[in-house]
Amino acid sequence: MAKQPMLKFVSVSRDMPEKRGADARNQDFDEIYAEFAAAKAEEQASRCSQCGVPYCQSHCPLHNNIPDWLRLTATGRLEEAYQVSQATNTFPEICGRICPQDRLCEGNCVIEQSGHGTVTIGAVEKYITDTAWENGWVKPVTPTLERKESVGVIGAGPGGLAAADMLRRAGVQVTVYDRYDRGGGLLTYGIPGFKLEKDVVMRRMEQLEKSGVSFVMNCNVGDDITFAEIREKHDRVIIATGVYKTRELTQDGAGAQGIVRAIDYLTASNKVSNFGDTVAEFDSGELNAKGKKVVVVGGGDTAMDCVRTAIRQGAESVKCLYRRDRANMPGSQREVQNAEEEGVEFVWLSNPLDFAGEPVKQLTIQKMRLGAPDASGRQSPELIEGSDYVEEADLVIKALGFEPEDLPTLWDQPELAVTRWGTIRAEFGTGKTSLDGVYAIGDIVRGASLVVWAIRDGRDCAAALLEDLNMKAAVAAE
Repeated sequence: MAKQPMLKFVSVSRDMPEKRGADARNQDFDEIYAEFAAAKAEEQASRCSQCGVPYCQSHCPLHNNIPDWLRLTATGRLEEAYQVSQATNTFPEICGRICPQDRLCEGNCVIEQSGHGTVTIGAVEKYITDTAWENGWVKPVTPTLERKESVGVIGAGPGGLAAADMLRRAGVQVTVYDRYDRGGGLLTYGIPGFKLEKDVVMRRMEQLEKSGVSFVMNCNVGDDITFAEIREKHDRVIIATGVYKTRELTQDGAGAQGIVRAIDYLTASNKVSNFGDTVAEFDSGELNAKGKKVVVVGGGDTAMDCVRTAIRQGAESVKCLYRRDRANMPGSQREVQNAEEEGVEFVWLSNPLDFAGEPVKQLTIQKMRLGAPDASGRQSPELIEGSDYVEEADLVIKALGFEPEDLPTLWDQPELAVTRWGTIRAEFGTGKTSLDGVYAIGDIVRGASLVVWAIRDGRDCAAALLEDLNMKAAVAAE
């Protein structure tokens, strides 16, 4: 009788890839988790219960066939596991590294609910695709038939790249426009290397280029080329710009030198630490935490990226202010734990009252408590009278989230409909906007969200766009 390869959660404990010690990882921007060895990946994949209703799959935005590729991994059929993984996810090696699995697939694992510890889905997903790259199983797209239709994609982030990949597989001619000098969007310049090493992103960019996707870099739509010109060049256009406008601090003194945007700080760090670029603001110290007392305001994943980057840059101290408590913060709890191990101090239930100095030298901090729930159901922070105190700071980083830019004005497209939040109004599931032949996906539609949702939007939009092109071709042929 064949040996049962799965359901080993009752006899095999949950195990993660080895994590480098804090003292070692604080010295560089390399990823902090080691790779699974083949035997360990098979062992951990074998813990899957192969349940009849896989909640891991249903709670994944891409509905990845997780039980299937876990079983294939457990039985040593890695190339097949990669093919199953790639079928629903354009960038599985990226999602395996940066998805908040604790809130998505792993957080809904059935055996986790029964007290056995979740399957380490993200680590296995990363292992499968890294192995596929090493063995040459990941190949450029070769369409069986080239089509004459052309699509322009504005934004080389995960959503735009996912759409470009799917369209090229169908033989569509694709040109991607992006404001930066390298593709990847926040994957390249927003997320630090210790979470996502940049060669992982760059090899995907190279694969897309070899697949026939054209890239126009250092191209700011509205300045270097108009939106109308892009529409004129292409049969269809996809807007995938993301959201880059920073929510600002409004307290007295918030405009002082030394109070900087998270996106500027992280972009400078990524350019210097991962690519060896020269960045004047980094060299001058403006966007460099070395030797400084750093305060980061915010509690999301961007704030976690900032505090952990500051530690690696050699900050004298790093504190994170968040107006709610640990249980109510939006960032990943795994990231909070990593940051604490690395020396970050979290100041829960606190908010800045004002800033003093030019450049900034200190800020007054107000202590808070949680009161009645707000409209979203979360408890609203309330001031504790008389609890203010002063904290020294040489560098304050604003990590309060992102808002959409005013694209109808910037691009001279007043008829492009937006929501009351400033995001583009787009049809659910297809991305169709109020402009004929124009689609929108990702954060510019959803607001600041997860990479995996942008990938889902890109793939769904590409499918809807192809259906439109096919219908148009069918009508023309009649």
